[in-house]
Amino acid sequence: MPKETAPRPHKAKSPSTQAGEYVREEIDHVREGKHGARSAKQAIAIGLSKARRAGVKLPPPPGKKAFKATGREPDPARSRAAHRALEREGSASVSHKALSRHARRSNARERGASRHDAPA
Repeated sequence: MPKETAPRPHKAKSPSTQAGEYVREEIDHVREGKHGARSAKQAIAIGLSKARRAGVKLPPPPGKKAFKATGREPDPARSRAAHRALEREGSASVSHKALSRHARRSNARERGASRHDAPA
């Protein structure tokens, strides 16, 4: 069973490397059945969200403002409901095949966008 990502000094690591650890941990959680995810994209988003909450300096999600800590406790009923909903999902979304498919598609999308913006 993989070790939980604990708050520890991240002096020498870049934010993207730190965030990658949280995403990897989240993928492990889905694979070992702690909860599921509907898609590879959702599992990655959950990992990035956990990284942001832990203080990793990442840009906010596209189309959203930067998260500002308010110091209030999360609503336990909402937390429980979200967790139960995730538990009903499967784990096929983070199989090697699914992650590979996600990487290929997002890479193709990025390459297409950069070609579109390139001068003629």
